[in-house]
Amino acid sequence: MRYVIIGAGAVGGTIGVLLAEAGRDVTLVARGAHLDALRERGLTLRRPDGTVTTRPPAVAEPDGSPLPADTVLVLTVKSQDTAAALATWVDAPVEGGGTAGERLPVVLAQNGVANEPAALRLFARVHPVCVWLPATHLEPGVVVANGHPHPGMLHLGRYPTGADDTSRAVAADLTAAGFVAPIRDDVMRWKYGKLLANLGNGLQALLGRDVPDHLAERVRAEGEAALAAAGIPHTTREEEAAERGDLVSHRPVDGESRSGGSTWQSLARGAGSAEADHLNGEIVLLGRLHGVPTPVNAAVQVAVRRAVRERIPAGDFPPGELEKLIR
Repeated sequence: MRYVIIGAGAVGGTIGVLLAEAGRDVTLVARGAHLDALRERGLTLRRPDGTVTTRPPAVAEPDGSPLPADTVLVLTVKSQDTAAALATWVDAPVEGGGTAGERLPVVLAQNGVANEPAALRLFARVHPVCVWLPATHLEPGVVVANGHPHPGMLHLGRYPTGADDTSRAVAADLTAAGFVAPIRDDVMRWKYGKLLANLGNGLQALLGRDVPDHLAERVRAEGEAALAAAGIPHTTREEEAAERGDLVSHRPVDGESRSGGSTWQSLARGAGSAEADHLNGEIVLLGRLHGVPTPVNAAVQVAVRRAVRERIPAGDFPPGELEKLIR
């Protein structure tokens, strides 16, 4: 199988490098300075047990040539960039006829739960992934992956439920690349559990590492209440911890611990957008649909958008301003 990694940042870069190192055919998709760095010097992956640089092909978009029929598209962009990425690749031609949307599987290794229905509108074969992969991308051409002894755990399945031969084949390649890759018929239940954990991403991006416990618990409690009202099942913290065990733990790389999560990284890079509207916003949406108040999640959405707009550095949002938004 050939892999096109659409979004070679923290998650996509780690997956892409390790698949390439395992002998799989990989093409990386990136943009801007990161794409320039990939073309000039390759992608460097720094891990607790060493550093490797690979130089797979790097592109910005399809070039019009038919994609091989055994291609797997792996979407690893942030959720706010999903629609544009899907639109860019859905009509790419495939060898033997047809388009990517008609014939090729798209694997969604992303946080949030809005990507799957968006993809299914365009792609016939959608494969969700619940991503536990601690990695950081702040510098063009460089990704730091802190997971040890495995770089990450990637639960795979088919959307909306079940699994198939493609799920199993991708899982086998990821396993060969060093990941833990369980097959789950109920992979969306795992993704909703991960969504609850990701509700704290915006708080960390705004306030830094010292997020008050009462805020962290409130965003999650609102999330659990909204999912319960909507009748949406999810994994528990205890179930997730038992699954992960000692398979994926955080280790320093070159003496440095991981700086922050995905939303923190967006603010730190000045990326111009962040994913809170697709994480906390998912809970706000469900709350509004089912009559569940979600003031903290709504406040995080507003505050993250302001931090992006005003280029407030990661961790430097005034706590008092956030409290005002909550009230």
